[in-house]
Amino acid sequence: MALKLHPDEADTDDSLVRRLLAAQFPQWADLPVELVDSAGTSNAMYRLGEDMVVRLPRMKGAADDVEREHHWLPRLAPALPVAVPVPLGMGRPGGGYPWPWSVYRWLDGECPAIGGAADEDGVPARDLAEFVAALRRIDPTGGPSSYRSEPLAERDAMTRAAIGQLRHLIDAEASTALWDAALRAPAWQAPAVWIHADLQPGNVLLAGGRLSAVIDFGCMGLGDPAVDLIAAWYLLTPDARDVFRAALDVDDAAWTRGRGWALSVALGELSYYRETYPQKAALGRHVITQVLSESC
Repeated sequence: MALKLHPDEADTDDSLVRRLLAAQFPQWADLPVELVDSAGTSNAMYRLGEDMVVRLPRMKGAADDVEREHHWLPRLAPALPVAVPVPLGMGRPGGGYPWPWSVYRWLDGECPAIGGAADEDGVPARDLAEFVAALRRIDPTGGPSSYRSEPLAERDAMTRAAIGQLRHLIDAEASTALWDAALRAPAWQAPAVWIHADLQPGNVLLAGGRLSAVIDFGCMGLGDPAVDLIAAWYLLTPDARDVFRAALDVDDAAWTRGRGWALSVALGELSYYRETYPQKAALGRHVITQVLSESC
């Protein structure tokens, strides 16, 4: 059974997957099913045979993303420089499972370790910048708003609350100063662009020292391009971070907003997962350390 990370999470195991497949995709029902040790917190993943994966949303919020991903990923994929998930089938609620679910093509590769994504042996900064730039260039017509499409100011209360809750674990004064600086930064004034909005170690795959795939598009949509700058602190070392920023030609205002986004998201992860998912909490703490290591 998949480890439960949320109070309202559905129970999943390989027997459930087999029941769902037998009822809805009988052509795949006899293939081996194995729980994937995934860093994802929104979906439980079960490898199906050699080249597919079953993705079961853990909670209703993630289930609400299923139809959007099936609609938009095939449209975005041709314009992107690396592989993204290819949907093969959309399942219905059934067998005791309450939400829609998916079968995707399996993508080979390894997720980078926390803090280990240096250019020479981790996520190449230029590859990552190329992906972000290509995604931004896609026609936004008709695109949905990203899960993280709100201005930073709308995250003010939750971010300050998290700083207060975590002041025994983090530098609260420095975190508050960084957050204040992010709120003062000029806002994005141009039309919203396509963003992934969750570029972190569990959502990128490496192969042969290069970025080979970007996965988990549950937060995707239109928003401030600064949101995808969180990758600089979630995935890159300081030297690689400079390469990433230069490749995207990021100005000071966007970089400061990006730091604010990284801080706010990481604070939320550390606060939410510190008792239930130590690896995710450790990632949040690492990112907070990284963003605070730069001067405001």
